[in-house]
Amino acid sequence: MTAAAAALALIWALAFPAVAGPVSYDSVVASETAAAAEGSVTDLSPEQLELMAGDPDWRASARLYHAGGGGATGNDSLGCRPIPMRTVAVDPRVIPRRTRLFIRETVGLRLADGTVHDGYWYASDTGGAIKGAKVDLYTGHGRGSMQPIMRLNMRTLSIAEAGRFDGCPPAWDTASN
Repeated sequence: MTAAAAALALIWALAFPAVAGPVSYDSVVASETAAAAEGSVTDLSPEQLELMAGDPDWRASARLYHAGGGGATGNDSLGCRPIPMRTVAVDPRVIPRRTRLFIRETVGLRLADGTVHDGYWYASDTGGAIKGAKVDLYTGHGRGSMQPIMRLNMRTLSIAEAGRFDGCPPAWDTASN
């Protein structure tokens, strides 16, 4: 019995190494932000640099949504097909639909296909649960599509207005132009 307890203690110690002391929230957030951006954001356009440096127009709590398996189906509120990692649902009383948004926290995010997010999103959807300072980021098809940005779920994001758009949100190959 004592050998079993010792083995369990060894496994526990290996699985959960001791931390030298309490770690501040700010240091954890700073290290996560640095790790997310490390080596992934190298060439920002002058517009992106200006949007990164300026004050945000909105601060909103993020939610994530996906298509399939109990997620969203069909078109967005503009009648367009939602674009993964580009379409965002908003409360139009707070953020007007057809607004091109720049979300700082998504700049440099490495996506599942290996591409790097440039921070641009498009307010083309609304949702019954999106009231006030909340945004719902569309991630694609299935729960697995949420993985690259799961750390942003339920976090407050800094959002800047980057202009307006007509028609449907552009596809990935033309979105940041």
